[in-house]
Amino acid sequence: MVSPTDKRVDIPIENGFVGMVDRDAFDEWLRARAAGSGAQRQIGSFERLTRDDDGVSVVHYQARERPGDAASAPRSVRARCVIGADGARSAVARQAIAGAERNPCVFAYHEIVRAPLAKPVGYDGSRCDVYYRGSLSPDFYGWVFPHGDTLSIGTGSADKGFSLRAAVGRLRSDSGLQGAQTLRREGAPIPMKPLRRWDNGRDVLLAGDAAGVVAPASGECIYYAMASGRLAAEAVESALQTGDGRCLRQARRRFMKAHGTVFRVLGVMQWFWYSSDRRRERFVTICEDRDVQQLTFESYMNKELVRKKPMAHVRIFFKDMGHLLGLVRA
Repeated sequence: MVSPTDKRVDIPIENGFVGMVDRDAFDEWLRARAAGSGAQRQIGSFERLTRDDDGVSVVHYQARERPGDAASAPRSVRARCVIGADGARSAVARQAIAGAERNPCVFAYHEIVRAPLAKPVGYDGSRCDVYYRGSLSPDFYGWVFPHGDTLSIGTGSADKGFSLRAAVGRLRSDSGLQGAQTLRREGAPIPMKPLRRWDNGRDVLLAGDAAGVVAPASGECIYYAMASGRLAAEAVESALQTGDGRCLRQARRRFMKAHGTVFRVLGVMQWFWYSSDRRRERFVTICEDRDVQQLTFESYMNKELVRKKPMAHVRIFFKDMGHLLGLVRA
């Protein structure tokens, strides 16, 4: 963790790890696994939902031979249930779920670069560097994340007037990676909170970014996308077996029961600690504390708030109050 004044705090992850997912390999693995279980794969771009005369949903899409190809033909498929897992600002959600279009998003931008042969001073290919600086993001953080032979260097913000590309350029310079070969540049919207409703009460259900399940403060989404996908599948199975579309509600209900408190705590933490460089400086200082580190990463690894070790929570409370009241020097 790197503060606005370049204070650096190393947080060792004991008995665990942070996994970096290669989406090219992971997504194809998921598709192949689905096909191995009987799914019929089709490549195309979703267009709209309609209903046949008997009330069954019809998914219309533009078919393609391969990803990236021009559309070859309009096609459609009947579906007793539709799971919209088409990312932030989901087209399925906008058509089927009332109010989905109003869910706020931030925008994230990163550059994938080749890891340099001559490593910059302080470079560690096994460490994730997280920069808390207003010059890199007024409301989030900047990052340098290793992916083996490549690196992701990026930032994000809900401030539409903030230049993410310029901030990434500054971050590359600050981390000594300005000369690294750029392989590609990518940007995407990220939902700021789970949607209030994931289903239409009948036959459409959302999962992943389409449902808004991205953790505040960290921006983590892969784990929560997979968890919501499993819950969506189980809810759809119940709906198909019973013929009752109200069963689809259980996906969001079960997800929020398991993760809602974590999302609320992280949301408050981001709102408060990321709001100014003064607070960012204190936030990084707080994270020097071993109690904070241990409880934070136990919660991160287990995806739930750690309730054991009550005295550690008491100590953290008083340390946080000291920082908030200015009784502790950052």
